[in-house]
Amino acid sequence: MHVTVNGVRLFFDVAGPKLVPHGPAMRERPTLIVLHGGPGFDHSGLKPEFDVFADIAQVIYLDHRANGRSDAGPQNAWTLQQWGEDVKGFCDALGIERPIVYGVSFGGYVAQAYATQFPDHPAKLILSATAARIDPALSATKFRELGGDAAGEAAHRFFTEPGLETAIAFLEHCRPLYSVTRQLDPDRGARAIENYEVMFDFFQPGGEEARMDYRAALARIQCPTLVVSAEHDPILPAPLQDELLAALPDGIGRLVRLSNCGHFLTDNWPDFERAMRAFILEEL
Repeated sequence: MHVTVNGVRLFFDVAGPKLVPHGPAMRERPTLIVLHGGPGFDHSGLKPEFDVFADIAQVIYLDHRANGRSDAGPQNAWTLQQWGEDVKGFCDALGIERPIVYGVSFGGYVAQAYATQFPDHPAKLILSATAARIDPALSATKFRELGGDAAGEAAHRFFTEPGLETAIAFLEHCRPLYSVTRQLDPDRGARAIENYEVMFDFFQPGGEEARMDYRAALARIQCPTLVVSAEHDPILPAPLQDELLAALPDGIGRLVRLSNCGHFLTDNWPDFERAMRAFILEEL
């Protein structure tokens, strides 16, 4: 399905109803908006796992502009500010109030852009395997620790010289390290719609990711926020989630650290699902 938001058509998909029969009335359930990683990918990598939450919430998957099945729009609007505004605009277009917004990796950057611009809009926020800023040296060191010199060098080159050649080396040496089990589903990758133009634009030296730093802006967030961290995440290592948590206002943030888990949270899905369910259902 598509809806026009801020001048572009955004693709979204839905799992689960908003209203369910409850005796003589219809009971309203929370809406969980799921923001995928990337940039340059789509929501398909979060399926089918996130469909399991459709028993307690209406789950809405959103492809960011210039990602997946959504329209690209002008290149000068491929910014975190715009992606954050699109989340709010998407909610306005569909009449979604007080959503729970989940962002993983790059989707977590977008969730921060949204929540810091519109702090009174979300009911809850989940920032998963993400960070308030990047630290290429820390990431390259973690890749080297997990995959040796070849992985460390491939990460360093991609961070400093993003392009097709360095991306190919990164995918060969570093991508397998996103999972502790190293059991990556080839069909999942085959299903994804990839846009390398927006990826290279985002990661270019001095580009949007390099300029990103939400540490000060996170003080504006007002809603309960769950920070999900993975013990062996190489691209956004655990110290960056500790830093993110520390930047939140006192009393609203909590941290869940997943053991035996890499950037792909399916490595430890049982613990992740338990934490998600508890946070979604918690009366605050």
